[in-house]
Amino acid sequence: MARLLSNTLFKSISLLPAARSGTIVSGSFCHNGFQFSTTVPNDPDTHEDFQPNNKVESGTSLKDIVEQDVRENPVMIYMKGVPDFPQCGFSALAVRVLKHYNVPLSARNILENPELKNAVKAFSTWPTFPQIFIKGDFIGGSDIIMSMHQSGELKEKLQDVPVSQKSE
Repeated sequence: MARLLSNTLFKSISLLPAARSGTIVSGSFCHNGFQFSTTVPNDPDTHEDFQPNNKVESGTSLKDIVEQDVRENPVMIYMKGVPDFPQCGFSALAVRVLKHYNVPLSARNILENPELKNAVKAFSTWPTFPQIFIKGDFIGGSDIIMSMHQSGELKEKLQDVPVSQKSE
């Protein structure tokens, strides 16, 4: 049975244009009513689904945006995802700890813009995410926030930050 299935599979593959010609064919083709694509981009970010969708207005640099974010927001987090839907465990942990203090939390999703991700890394000289800034100071990532929470240092750092009006 397995041999029959294997032979059928190989026979189907041999009907494909690239398999018959012995060369790599780039483009798309139909087989048994299904559309297939043989185009593989050199850069995985070239497909429109993976392109950044929030470009910065001309005249404003990403460095300026990061500086403004940090300056104007008492608690700023650059993370994977957004506070209501973190897309990594470290970002989720940082958000959970910060929400414990009921402070207004501003955030940017670094997954939406690779250039922003690099600008934040350059600004903080820190390689990993999330990156948390409190009252203009770079604090660190989720491990540092958690450690500060456990020692009581985070409560002291956030004491001047007004409590969020939004109840959770």
